[in-house]
Amino acid sequence: MNSETTPRPGAERQPSILDAACDAFVMDLAELTPTDATAWGVADESLNSELQDFSPEYWERRAQLMRNMLMDVDALDESTDDSDDDDDFDDVDHLTAAVLRDRLTLELDKHHAGEDLRLLNNIESPVQIIRDTFLMMDTSTAAGRDAIRGRMAKIPQALRGYQESLSAAAGQGHVAAIRQIDKVISQCEALADTDSMLNNLGVEAHSAEVQNAKRAFGELSAWLGDNLVSMAPARDAVGRDRYELFAHEFIGDEIDLDEAYKWSLERLHEVREEQNALVRELYGPDISIRQAFHNLNHDERYTIHGSDNLQKWMQNTSDAAVAALDGKYFDIPAEIRTLECRIDPAGTGAIYYTPPTDDLQRPGRMWWSVPESQNTFHTWQELTTVYHEGVPGHHLQCGTTVSSDVLNMWRRTACWISGHGEGWALYAEQLMADLGFHEDLGTRLGLLDSQRLRLARVALDIGVHLRKQVPTNTGVWDASYAKWFLRENTAMDEAVMSFELNRYLGWPGQAPSYALGQRLWEETRDAALAEGQTLREFHANALALGSIPMSILAKEVLNN
Repeated sequence: MNSETTPRPGAERQPSILDAACDAFVMDLAELTPTDATAWGVADESLNSELQDFSPEYWERRAQLMRNMLMDVDALDESTDDSDDDDDFDDVDHLTAAVLRDRLTLELDKHHAGEDLRLLNNIESPVQIIRDTFLMMDTSTAAGRDAIRGRMAKIPQALRGYQESLSAAAGQGHVAAIRQIDKVISQCEALADTDSMLNNLGVEAHSAEVQNAKRAFGELSAWLGDNLVSMAPARDAVGRDRYELFAHEFIGDEIDLDEAYKWSLERLHEVREEQNALVRELYGPDISIRQAFHNLNHDERYTIHGSDNLQKWMQNTSDAAVAALDGKYFDIPAEIRTLECRIDPAGTGAIYYTPPTDDLQRPGRMWWSVPESQNTFHTWQELTTVYHEGVPGHHLQCGTTVSSDVLNMWRRTACWISGHGEGWALYAEQLMADLGFHEDLGTRLGLLDSQRLRLARVALDIGVHLRKQVPTNTGVWDASYAKWFLRENTAMDEAVMSFELNRYLGWPGQAPSYALGQRLWEETRDAALAEGQTLREFHANALALGSIPMSILAKEVLNN
């Protein structure tokens, strides 16, 4: 681990007492939550063989660490005066303190509301955390495989602890919607199956560790069916009070949800008109957007067959973007010019990015979790996805943060705000068009399809979870209308669309953070340019701050 208790190479600013406290906090979190330690690249390799148990006691210990950190921030801040002592907060410390207070207070609010105990959905809850941590682990060395074996041996205990938390939540009447329980049951069954991905992690498939882990997932599947299904609500909506908490967490700021809903529908209309104009240019006046998608999907110029060829195309496209942008539009640090593109064997349909470890030994990676039924891919639609996940999107953003010689470890690795991060990645997609990388009308249509999807998700997510009237005022948003609305507003493959819809229904507040975050990035950029900053200066100044709430970022980068 690179510790801020000593300067990083090239650092001009000496680490502060608050930086040291943040580093200690990260190490405490890493010890308590070993899957995070793996994701962050903490140097204590013994943690790679450990696994948190997701029990009520685990969640309370995690909350106590956050309470203690907040008390430390307050105590250190109160000791600051104007005497220029070494212990005084500088501008970096004041920013760190503001972000800590925002993020940790939100986490504690969720804990006090019991949200951690009831955590269950199809994408970001303990089953997926356990499954996905193995994708980041080393299978090439004996030591790496031993760590996997050790962590896998702890899966039964972790899943028993998870059951205790779900039982405690159910005792308070807090049970996930039946749709989410059904999806997690299916995921557990896949992990328990004879061809489970657990067989392919470098540990012998017949070993006790693999067999016991598979058995534990099978037992959790049965337990969910026996104990939670009958209690699970059919309604997916979480209601305004819970949604406001989630929206603040993911977007990074409190916003007017009703205004955001109205704005998204208005922008959807504008983007649809842009698509119609492109379609007329491509195919003439008598072709619909849907027909244009069909034509592009059957155009061999934009077609890839097979996951292996998809991986090669992802890698080549990513490498080309780095070469074209570095030194011209961005200064990309040498240590993050490598991005690995990989196929995720879980097959969920998700496309995502994992950042470099803090020591920069594991590179950033772009993952495509290809469903078993999908063998054909369309580059007109997915070119913008590579820019989103790679450069100038997440890889540039996260790599810049991780390689910083100013930020402490908590800000480099442990603080992630979706509205900032996903907002930047969507902003980066549009930026590539602005810089001339979508001269091809097909890929330009794919960009607009991506933008339209993210806008549709704002309306869908807020509409469903707040039980708003549908745009035609003929009823209330529910899963059936949401599926129709999603199909009308995207060219997404059916298997992927099904996964995405369930994600929105079970992970409230996250999906809108993309378009609403992009909106905040664009507003801040426009204000910076109006003040006289160049685009390159704005990007450099903003990305140097790491992932922080956009309202705080605006105060930092703008003069007024």
